[in-house]
Amino acid sequence: MKNLFAGIIILFTVNSIYAQEIKIYDPEANAKEELADAVKKASMENKHVFIQVGGNWCPWCIKFHRFVDADSEIKIFVEENFEIVRVNYDPKNKNKEVLAGLEFPQRFGFPVFVILDGEGNRIHTQNSAFLEKDDGYDRNKVLRFFKNWAPSALEPENYK
Repeated sequence: MKNLFAGIIILFTVNSIYAQEIKIYDPEANAKEELADAVKKASMENKHVFIQVGGNWCPWCIKFHRFVDADSEIKIFVEENFEIVRVNYDPKNKNKEVLAGLEFPQRFGFPVFVILDGEGNRIHTQNSAFLEKDDGYDRNKVLRFFKNWAPSALEPENYK
């Protein structure tokens, strides 16, 4: 019984350390260059750019990343329709210039999502709270969000 109890404690400790060590945002990244590269690639591949603004300090940012990564349908859909850029926001690097150019999405809290078209025009800003359910994200809302802002969703011929 002691071994079982010790094993459970070790499992929770390792899981807790792993959860704290995930780094999906690079505080040293040049967000302006990354966005320019993503727009260029999106334009060539008929995609949009999905920007996730947040930080490694943000549990909901990490939760969203894990949620999308764990759902193969959502993950594949995002990869096929969007170039992904994660813009860091923390005390060391708030990316003020980039966020000003995106019309201050941080006003909605974190994470916040911005969609650019293949020309780099902002076409949508999404408060992530509207995609939540209980203590996580709602699969149907998240999938609908991505489908509503994919390039094909904005093609007029799809609405004849």
